[in-house]
Amino acid sequence: MTDDDFRLTIVGVGLLGGSVAKAIRRTHPNAHVRGVSRRPSTLERAFDAGVIDQGFEHLADACVDSDVVVIATPVDRLAGYVIQAAHHTPTECLITDVGSTKAGIVNDVGDDADAAAKFVAAHPIAGSEKTGVENATDDLFDGKVIILTPTAANGPAVREKADQFWRATGGRCLEMTPEEHDDRLAAISHVPHLMSSLVAKLTDPESLPLAGSGWRDITRVAAGDPEMWTAICQQNRSAVLDQLRRCADELKMLHQWIETRDDAELCRWLADAQAVRWRSDESNVGE
Repeated sequence: MTDDDFRLTIVGVGLLGGSVAKAIRRTHPNAHVRGVSRRPSTLERAFDAGVIDQGFEHLADACVDSDVVVIATPVDRLAGYVIQAAHHTPTECLITDVGSTKAGIVNDVGDDADAAAKFVAAHPIAGSEKTGVENATDDLFDGKVIILTPTAANGPAVREKADQFWRATGGRCLEMTPEEHDDRLAAISHVPHLMSSLVAKLTDPESLPLAGSGWRDITRVAAGDPEMWTAICQQNRSAVLDQLRRCADELKMLHQWIETRDDAELCRWLADAQAVRWRSDESNVGE
């Protein structure tokens, strides 16, 4: 990506889509950015925020000569938009996404040869409990891992274009299979979100005035969009269920140790969890 005049189309101009556009403008200041949304009010906010240069309600009109199309819609609608975009873009166009699930989307897109050739599925490990284009920032992806899940349908040129595009947002690209992505994200993101929501759900109203920074840290992501997270669980149901079974087993052991006053086992379990948290801090040094 060395051409500062390339054409970028964002389908779904919210927090992530808007942040992609803002990040790209840092390295491609003359990029022409088009936004696609079913809501004119969203397009107006995106234009006022300087995120897009043009707004469209119909995808076909927005991406006819695009160099890159980024699909930033909920995951349950993503594959359909990829296929639609593929039919209205040049052969060399890259289509990518920001979705939190991969295998189901990649499989659905794979039924359309043209779409499969252009689509390199991506997942930036970045975000916020906030939503809306007004919260988009140009540094959201700086230093963050961008998982790419290319397939056999992708040629070398489109794979290289995907790598260059996402690096231009400030991210660090990492490749894995769609299935590996979904298994790992169920463990590191999807089920932790459900656990955060569980903590919030179990809190009785009388205790809320006592909530401190610990409670707020644990429940921060529970403030996320419920419809978006329902769609993520639907798309990654099998891997999420596997992780929930592990959670149930761990909870059963915790219950047993506390009930039987086995404080030694409880302390060991807490120490193991603490060590995992420390390793996480060490692995993120420099980000």
